[in-house]
Amino acid sequence: MKINRTGSATWKGGLKDGVGSISTQSGALKDYPYGFASRFEGVAGSNPEELIGAAHASCFTMALSLILGEAGLKADHMSTSAVVTIESVEGGFGITASHLTLEASIPGIDQAKFEELTAAAKAGCPVSKVLNATITLDAKLV
Repeated sequence: MKINRTGSATWKGGLKDGVGSISTQSGALKDYPYGFASRFEGVAGSNPEELIGAAHASCFTMALSLILGEAGLKADHMSTSAVVTIESVEGGFGITASHLTLEASIPGIDQAKFEELTAAAKAGCPVSKVLNATITLDAKLV
C-alpha cells in the first residue's frame, strides 16, 4: 500500500523580512503564516519544527495504539508531546533531536510491559524512522 499526503508552502521576500504560509491537504492548515521570526525569535506563527513535533507525537501515539491492540490492551487515555531541537551544526542548522513525552492510562499493563511497548512504538513509528536525529522518550504510566 502506498499513500501520498500533501503539504505546501509559499514564500515572498528575503530570509529575515520574508513571509510565508503553509497549507495541508486536509485543510487543517490553510495559508497559515510562518517566517524567520516565528522560527527563530518566538514570534507568533508556525515553523517546520513544531509541525515535525506534532507529526512525531501523533505518529508515535498511533503506533503505540496499534502495538497495544496487538498485545490485547487498549488505552483509556494517551497524551504525547514532542520537543524538536534545531541547532547550529557544521554547514548550517540541523534538526538534531526529538524528545517525546507520553502520559498514558492503560488498564492491565505493568511497568515492564509498558516500557517494552513504548520503546517498540518509538522505534517503529514512521516519523521516527524518517528523522535523522536522536529520539528520546519519557513515558509515564498513570
